[in-house]
Amino acid sequence: MSRIGRMPIAIPAGVTVEIAENNKVTVKGPKGTLERVLPAQMTIKNDGAAVVVERPNDLKQMKSLHGLTRTLIQNMVIGVTDGYEKKLDINGVGYRAQKQGKKLVLSLGYSHPVEMDDPEGIETVVQDSSIIVKGINKEKVGQYAAEIRAKRGPEPYKGKGIKYSDEVIKRKVGKTGKK
Repeated sequence: MSRIGRMPIAIPAGVTVEIAENNKVTVKGPKGTLERVLPAQMTIKNDGAAVVVERPNDLKQMKSLHGLTRTLIQNMVIGVTDGYEKKLDINGVGYRAQKQGKKLVLSLGYSHPVEMDDPEGIETVVQDSSIIVKGINKEKVGQYAAEIRAKRGPEPYKGKGIKYSDEVIKRKVGKTGKK
């Protein structure tokens, strides 16, 4: 069996999990509500204290869907209780970020400022030379952080650009003069 798929998902206090027809799972918690339609082949059972996901057979596709389904529900439960956040660091002379209402304005060495509107359910916070992306949906937080990073990814010579705070940039040696 799938090691991840067979583990029960503990439901913390203050969180409700509802399973409707066609495996539509709704998770409500202190930070908000998340909805998702999960693969119809999986059997999802809620016994009050935990949620258990079962698969119909041992085909390769069912095994992979088993772990995926369980992880998606787990991510929803964590999202409505604690939320998710990604931290991005800005390195480079003149590179900066600032908030204007729900807009993130980036100065990244282009001839114009780059303006990005925060998606629904996502909040960005600017501190010194870092940007923190917060939200309850793990996928949306990761996607928006990746879009911000893509505006000026880190370069390998001086490390200028936007990078994740835990990302390690492989540095290259620059040119050397002739002898």
